[in-house]
Amino acid sequence: MEPVVLVFVVAALVGVPGLVLWRVLQGRRDLGSTRAERATFETLHTASLAAPPLRAGLTAAGALKSSRHLRELLGSPAIAITDSEQLLVYDGAGDHHAAEAFGHAANTLKDGRTQVLGPDVVACDVPECLIRYAVVVPLTTDDRVVGSLAAYGDHASAGLVRATQEVARWVDSQLELAELDRSRTLLMEAEVRALRAQISPHFIYNSLTTIASFVRTDPERARELLIEFADFTRYSFRRHGEFTTLAEELRSIDRYLMLERARFGDQLQVTLRIAPEVLPVALPFLCLQPLVENAVRHGLESKDGVGRITIIAEDAGSECHISVEDDGIGMDPERLRRILSGDSDERSGTGGVGLGNVDERLRQVYGDEYGLVVETGRGAGTKVNVRLPKYHPGVSVR
Repeated sequence: MEPVVLVFVVAALVGVPGLVLWRVLQGRRDLGSTRAERATFETLHTASLAAPPLRAGLTAAGALKSSRHLRELLGSPAIAITDSEQLLVYDGAGDHHAAEAFGHAANTLKDGRTQVLGPDVVACDVPECLIRYAVVVPLTTDDRVVGSLAAYGDHASAGLVRATQEVARWVDSQLELAELDRSRTLLMEAEVRALRAQISPHFIYNSLTTIASFVRTDPERARELLIEFADFTRYSFRRHGEFTTLAEELRSIDRYLMLERARFGDQLQVTLRIAPEVLPVALPFLCLQPLVENAVRHGLESKDGVGRITIIAEDAGSECHISVEDDGIGMDPERLRRILSGDSDERSGTGGVGLGNVDERLRQVYGDEYGLVVETGRGAGTKVNVRLPKYHPGVSVR
């Protein structure tokens, strides 16, 4: 292998930025840059193919899908991947060695050290078999040994040991990202549960009381409201999917407002202005509904006379801009700042769970620049502004 090609292979495995690698190439034209560039592309492309299955964690399905690409990175006749309890996949030549692969990894799984196994352990009685040596390297996440990667072949050079260790380190990084993804998902699920807990007791009690008031005087109206209530709770308590569409969220909000208008009568006036172009936009589940509920509960319930809520969703090029505004009693800006900054005492109070939770979820999904922007003041009403990218990696309604 040419020196510059080796630089690219190793650098690609440990994550050196492409621009740095390109500059190395630019300064080494005399070493055959075309071949080096091709080797770099092939290495990075192979790594990119191996990455997605590993982002689901160390599973049999993920190991099977990524094994061929990992074997190409190592240039070995065969590789084996295990978790801490079993062989996940054996890929390549000499598949009759698969039955022994987990045993080959036993010491590495136990002490977390790289093992080089010779013919006395690995070799078989098949004359044409290429498998005589194995380099077994631990796979770790959070300093815990969670599995192993073994490269099998007819030799075990120092270069193969280093390469296997580097590939294993790259696999570790993918597994750590998988853990972060899982933690993020669990956190978002916990936050959604917190929102559901906030919605259910207050709203369910008031809705059922309102419906009960119509049972004798207007049974048909009571029936309609009961159906809307059932549809609203079915949506709010559903268990599938982190994301929904703006159309679905607005449909649930409309049911909520129908129930609240039945309760408040003419005292609650609602204006919606929705651009049709943004209805298919995906957004975190229960992202807007808590903002509307806050507008009703904390903006209007304590206000005398008519209360007005305005919901606007506009097409803004690559983004969707949404605002929920009320002319209620408003909020102390300093208290709002504490809620959005994560003050646990404020978040546990009235209104804190909704605003703080939605703000945190938006930042987790889209980045800090997409947090809530709130305009409020005592006696001045409240306007909550939300920006959403129309398309964002990982955000889709499945």
